[in-house]
Amino acid sequence: MRVLFFSSQTYDQDSFTQATAAPGLELHFQPARLTEDTAALAAGHEVVCAFINDDLGASVLQCLAAAGTRLIALRSAGYNHVDLAAAKRLGLAVVRVPAYSPHAVAEHAVALILALNRRLHRAYNRTREGDFTLHGLTGFDLYGKTVGVVGTGQIGAAFARIMAGFGCQLLAYDPYPNPELLALGARYLSLPQLLRQAQVISLHCPLNDATRHLINARTLADLTPGAMLINTGRGALVDTPALIEALKSGQLGYLGLDVYEEEAQLFFEDRSDQPLQDDVLARLLTFPNVIVTAHQAFLTREALAAIAATTLDNITRWAAGNAQNLVEG
Repeated sequence: MRVLFFSSQTYDQDSFTQATAAPGLELHFQPARLTEDTAALAAGHEVVCAFINDDLGASVLQCLAAAGTRLIALRSAGYNHVDLAAAKRLGLAVVRVPAYSPHAVAEHAVALILALNRRLHRAYNRTREGDFTLHGLTGFDLYGKTVGVVGTGQIGAAFARIMAGFGCQLLAYDPYPNPELLALGARYLSLPQLLRQAQVISLHCPLNDATRHLINARTLADLTPGAMLINTGRGALVDTPALIEALKSGQLGYLGLDVYEEEAQLFFEDRSDQPLQDDVLARLLTFPNVIVTAHQAFLTREALAAIAATTLDNITRWAAGNAQNLVEG
């Protein structure tokens, strides 16, 4: 059975070729992003393995199904980029990786907090230029600060455990309280209450109709002035232009993003020799209290190995008529 990986990078090829695949799986890797223009590359492949910025809208799924694809194997937990109704209509099964390493994403969120707080990005650039002054680099103790965790599934819980280890007070927002956070002493509040009290807020919720632009001009007005916001979840959890206004006014004191709503045309490619065409992202990058990473929170050896193992297992179980981790609309 032939499997085509779209949006594949060197680390994808390494992790999947090192994983134990069932006999009969023939893996092919394609660096191109899956779009209507590139869908024809999947001809003759029963399985297409897609990543978060691949286009899995109705027209692309139609092209894939017409060319013989029967399974969409997502190597991600999120599936908001898949037209599930179209997939069902076309007889395409969709499977995902519901969990790989929650520690990878949680630890990256903490890395952004520490880098922003202690201005490590600015200090690094200064010392490389021979500037060893300390003005403008004053941070704060994390110990005793109030941290808000928005979304308390596996990743949110892993993040909460780390912040509890720093001695932080935990607040949480989620329609389904997690007993693990309650055991850590977290208090579940409404989102406005959390935003008014937390000095650091980290987003770990899925993207759906209820959470799209969860952080917007109205909710940003609820923030403790000068608070820090971290988003390692999905780009569309925040209204990015509203973030810019909050940064300009000082209402938002620090911003760490590993995801961006319009990242599909930007991330995972080297565009250093081209003018940045995205005016919103370009404006964000001018702020000294902003760090943007290019969706790398998942990128650890352990997470890549788990993604590869689960994805290949999903494919072999589906082929055997014992599908797992199905996504249904």
